[in-house]
Amino acid sequence: MAVQGLELLKMVVSCGLLIFSLIVVHALIIDEQTNLSENVHPALAAVALWGALLWLSMVEGSQASMVGLPPVDRELYRESHPIAYKICERGHKGDNLDRYLMGRQFMVLALVFVINMSGAPIADADVLNLPTPLANCFLKSGLAMILFTCMIGQLNTQVNASHCMLDYLNDHFATFTVWVAMGIEASGLLHASYLIQMIVAKLAGKPVESNEEPRDAFGNICYWGKIVFSCAFLIFAFTVTLSALFDGKTTMWEGVPTVIAVIFFFGLMSVVGMLEGMQIAFFAVAKITEEERNANVWAKWACELLFGNGGRGLPGFMIGRQLCVVSCFFVIARVTTVDIEDDEDNVLGVGDGAQKFFETGLLGALITTIVASIAWQLVAGAFPLTFLGNPITYGLLRICLFLEATGICSGAWALAALHKSIAGFQKDEVYIGTAEERAALGRGDKSGADGAGHVTGFVPAGQENPLYKEKYNPSSYSEQRAMTLTKIAKMRAEIKETEDGDHKESLETHLKLEIEHLKTINTQQEEHEAHEQERLGTGKEYDTEQDEA
Repeated sequence: MAVQGLELLKMVVSCGLLIFSLIVVHALIIDEQTNLSENVHPALAAVALWGALLWLSMVEGSQASMVGLPPVDRELYRESHPIAYKICERGHKGDNLDRYLMGRQFMVLALVFVINMSGAPIADADVLNLPTPLANCFLKSGLAMILFTCMIGQLNTQVNASHCMLDYLNDHFATFTVWVAMGIEASGLLHASYLIQMIVAKLAGKPVESNEEPRDAFGNICYWGKIVFSCAFLIFAFTVTLSALFDGKTTMWEGVPTVIAVIFFFGLMSVVGMLEGMQIAFFAVAKITEEERNANVWAKWACELLFGNGGRGLPGFMIGRQLCVVSCFFVIARVTTVDIEDDEDNVLGVGDGAQKFFETGLLGALITTIVASIAWQLVAGAFPLTFLGNPITYGLLRICLFLEATGICSGAWALAALHKSIAGFQKDEVYIGTAEERAALGRGDKSGADGAGHVTGFVPAGQENPLYKEKYNPSSYSEQRAMTLTKIAKMRAEIKETEDGDHKESLETHLKLEIEHLKTINTQQEEHEAHEQERLGTGKEYDTEQDEA
């Protein structure tokens, strides 16, 4: 009860901080103390702020759905979720998931930069007559914008989309978002990432795998042409950004020396890169043995934090990481966004049109996407143990877990519950059953293959079914049967008692699945018994540590 009371307190305090942050941000816009409201109009700033924030929420939520649904047989939700079906039919074809994820990464950065332009305070902003300590905390540090963006635009949608993937993706807004992300990748703007991918694969001694047929001559010309264009544009973006930094023509805080600003810029990108890579590395090492993970003392300590205490460290890291990354994004946006006074010359002497483009912050978003996000993710995917076993990783992990433990973003859970209630989201199991139930109907999930976005769902020819590598134990089947029969009895009792027609129909569907699962258990036991008899007849031994002992 004490723990529940503490969590409730954290949620209430977090919601209070969010409400206060909302008031502060909108007061800044009304008083024309943000970049966009000062230079254009407060109404446009408000529209841009909420438009970018809502779109960011869809970008974050659709990612969870797009990444989580590939193993599931699409025919199971073709009728119930036709829009989600069409999105996945196209989005999971070939290497399209990789393309979507790359474009989506740029969208996140671009939208955060827009949010920063619309709602972040200008230098020396003063609103609501806030006491100096409070103003420094919420305005100068950017805390108001960080809480505002994290809880409304990211965490609450990730919570819902992770359990309600079908409902979240079954929307034309999601269709638009996925197509925009894939369009960004198709433009070639981010193709420098593929060159990095090739270099990393070469260093790791691993081939770059694809789910598509090899490109023809014309396809190769287009592909490499986009890589050259992307690399050239990336160099141009660095040239403009560094030139503006050295000339003091960015929104960087006044009084910060030029050299410090440049070091700060690259330091922040390194921190973002580490956090992006850590996410990939942690999920990768979760699949290997404890002995392999504990390569050195730093790796051992990191694993104790991540996978000890029932594995609660990993989701805690994800929440704390989100706070750290968004904080860095806002600071990078401030450091890299070009801004000149009325009497100053344009950066690199370009025309006014080009100068206006520089001031959008998109060049900084491009640099951060490729250099501080995608590149580090590729390296971490190829060398996860190297990422795990260094003191910087351990230090950042500690910081992320501390931020999560404070409960500063606990309000995201309340927002997620409210959003779920209004939208009428239901868990995916309501529509397609659990993984076990799908398997019982012969529509089991496909297993993931090595490499992002690649899925397979069969045992290759010549390989023994993993089920038969376990020693035959009749009692394990009896236990499974008992558990299933208990579920069936409870469902039948609940069907008799319920008066809700929709709930009753759902229970009857699940009851059929459980009955099918019971049949599957019996079939598996018969097959295992037959295999056991064959093994005893041929003298074949199980390849298990227990038998060797």
